[in-house]
Amino acid sequence: MEENQTYEKAFAELTAISKEIENETISVDELASKVKRASELIEFCQSRLKATEAEVGRIISSMENPKE
Repeated sequence: MEENQTYEKAFAELTAISKEIENETISVDELASKVKRASELIEFCQSRLKATEAEVGRIISSMENPKE
């Protein structure tokens, strides 16, 4: 995954790949590489979502239990 990859870019690319597969505009020769790339993008997005969820949880927790 590129260093400057963002969730939005990854999701947009994943959506584009999904549409290509659904519309059957991918050649058989490219299908395996597109599915592999989609798998990488899904993993990246899931990781980003989990990290964000954990960070938001920590922020909310610190707001609910401020240090005195």
